[in-house]
Amino acid sequence: MPAVVRIDPKTVFSPQEWAGLTAHSRWRGLACVAHAWVLIAAAWALVIVWPNPATVLLAILVVGARQLGLAILMHDAAHGALHADAKVNEFVGEWLCAAPVGSNLQSYRKYHLLHHRYTEQDEDPDLMLSKPFPITRQSLFRKIVRDLTGQTFYQQRFAGLFAKPKPGQKKALFLNDTRKRFFAFNAVLLAALTLAGYWWVFFALWVVPMATWFQVILRIRNIGEHACVHATDDPFQHARTTLANPIERLLIAPYWVHFHAEHHLFMHIPCWNLPKAHRMLMEKGYGPRMVLNDGYGEVLKIAAPA
Repeated sequence: MPAVVRIDPKTVFSPQEWAGLTAHSRWRGLACVAHAWVLIAAAWALVIVWPNPATVLLAILVVGARQLGLAILMHDAAHGALHADAKVNEFVGEWLCAAPVGSNLQSYRKYHLLHHRYTEQDEDPDLMLSKPFPITRQSLFRKIVRDLTGQTFYQQRFAGLFAKPKPGQKKALFLNDTRKRFFAFNAVLLAALTLAGYWWVFFALWVVPMATWFQVILRIRNIGEHACVHATDDPFQHARTTLANPIERLLIAPYWVHFHAEHHLFMHIPCWNLPKAHRMLMEKGYGPRMVLNDGYGEVLKIAAPA
């Protein structure tokens, strides 16, 4: 099928508005990455200072959300929007965002740009994430249980390592560059925490969030972006924007990922300018053309109505 129709930014924004929305920064992206890691460290410190079930649960939720945040910032790097310097963009996106959570910037970029080119068409590599919806609440519940019990994490990160190679395939192929970088970064993190006297933090407050809450909100994010949008020839209908509240932004949708319609319309806008783009589109009267939902609870009711 042909690539999806694109909106010419010049038909929506003035040259000055567009220049302001797409301007790359030498500090905003780095500040977002630092913010993610500072929140992770603060959650760890909270449990170290006040160890109890409530602080552990809060830390798991916060760390899992910031792990998703790192993946989101890697996504900005894939669009070349994380930093004005291309080399800094690549290094930070790969080693401080992608590798910690088991992603690969270069591989993701190739995959993700195809998603933008063929959004919700048969050639869209992400179509499998949205096509099954709507589903039943029982089906959604089973998926979330698999996420919370670590089954999804195991299948994604480790199942291939222990699978029997196909005829003619070497076992070493399962330890690809993505897994090598994932294990390398996490080995360094474990060593650093061990030297600091808190080895247990790595397992309880880094691996557990990644194996549980990160998987849940990654699923919710995927549902929120394209499930049940019923994409038409109008690019304003290809993705959803979820109007997240502050708690949802803290624990489910960090770094403005919920402004997904705006991102698909104008994919070169850095994530921190998506709220501004949203306001401008509303002021210009484009709201009725867009798929907008009020919070992730509403989105899940649409994706799993009964």
